[in-house]
Amino acid sequence: MRALSLHRLRALLKKELRQMLRDPRMKAVIFVTPIFQLMIFGYAVNTDIRNTATYVVDLDKSAASRELIEVFAATGYFDVVGHSDRSTDLDRALDNGDAVVGIEIPAGFTSDVARGTATVQVLVDGTNSNTGTVAQGYAVQIVRRYATSYMQRTGMLPPGGVDLRTRAWYNPELESQVYNVPGVIGVLVMLMGLLLTSLAVVRERELGTLDQLMVSPLSTTELILGKTIPVMLVGLIQITLISAVAILWFKIPMRGSVLVLLPAALLYILAGIALGLIISTISKTQQEAFMVMFMVLFPLVLLSGFMFPVDSMAEFFRWLSLLNPIRHVVEIVRAIFLKGEGLAGLWHQYVALAAIATGALIVAMVRLRRSTD
Repeated sequence: MRALSLHRLRALLKKELRQMLRDPRMKAVIFVTPIFQLMIFGYAVNTDIRNTATYVVDLDKSAASRELIEVFAATGYFDVVGHSDRSTDLDRALDNGDAVVGIEIPAGFTSDVARGTATVQVLVDGTNSNTGTVAQGYAVQIVRRYATSYMQRTGMLPPGGVDLRTRAWYNPELESQVYNVPGVIGVLVMLMGLLLTSLAVVRERELGTLDQLMVSPLSTTELILGKTIPVMLVGLIQITLISAVAILWFKIPMRGSVLVLLPAALLYILAGIALGLIISTISKTQQEAFMVMFMVLFPLVLLSGFMFPVDSMAEFFRWLSLLNPIRHVVEIVRAIFLKGEGLAGLWHQYVALAAIATGALIVAMVRLRRSTD
């Protein structure tokens, strides 16, 4: 077995960096595309609802019912697009897609509010379950607050009789952007890591330079290091750029320490590189490697907790997600950014990332040796 030579490794690193950065299009892919994708994710992936089309049927036609409608409109969550005094119009508006939310205020609403037994019907278009659930929750809170306020103003509810105060920690306004953007960091870095490394070995094979590398004095370890170190440097630069945009542009709070984030970033990038090398060694062409990369990436994203809570998944997939590096880094990044968590509270995720990175790297080295024999 050939000993590791820093001279040979340095020469290979120069070659890899020069090959990676000499193409202006590749520079754009590495440094511009992640920022562009972060902007898209930050603004487009948003579960908050604003100006939701709302149709109102007011059968009471009283000052109290008009006040309730004004309260709904004033919140900014609901945009009243139509009024009627017939329930069939509300059904038609929902059926035709003219409204997402329907509010029906029954006759006798004012007297019912005075007795504390008022009922308001809220109909929600469930074709978009997320929007429907959020809108339904907002509507319930608005009606409850209005009823309490009305009874206090009319003297029917003793002051202090009901005092419900809620507060959300770490994300007081419950903005989905604050929750989503830190998770995007892990997804984008994995995407770039897989993209750069999954094509690495197969590109050398297609160009015929892999045979030249294997008959050179380079050992397999040096070849692996030569392929991983440049991508790791690029990955660190990407994390720095994306984090800077998240903090400075999207105003995502950074309550934790960069020193806590750095080891997680290194382990995560190494895991992504190792997965990319495995894909590269089992693929015969760049096109095949590209297709396999996306076949691997999509399940990783879906099982990461970035889009859907892990706790809501079936038990089998919850266990399977433990092998997913994106899950662990998303938990780490969100905890560091939003909670200011330290190593003591995240050591489980760090151990999992280290185990995944080590295991994937061993498999990649074994596969590379077999593919070059």
